[in-house]
Amino acid sequence: MATYSKKAGEKVEKAMHERKQGKLKSGKSGKKVTSKKQAIAIGLSEAREEGAKVPKAPARKKAPAKKKVAAKKKS
Repeated sequence: MATYSKKAGEKVEKAMHERKQGKLKSGKSGKKVTSKKQAIAIGLSEAREEGAKVPKAPARKKAPAKKKVAAKKKS
C-alpha cells in the first residue's frame, strides 16, 4: 500500500489552514476554495511538485464516444 511522506501531510495541513482562513485560492481562476476535498487535492499537488512521496493521482475516466446516427430521408 502506498503511503504519504511527512512533507505531504504538512502541505495538506497548510492548505486546510489557509482554506479555513479564506486565503486558499484555486489555480487558474483564482477563486476562493471552500471545499475540504479541493484543499486536500491542492496540498497533495503542491507536495507532488516538490518531489514529496505522494501516490499517483487517479486517472480520470473518459466518457464513451457517442455514435452518430444518420437521419433517414422520408419519401
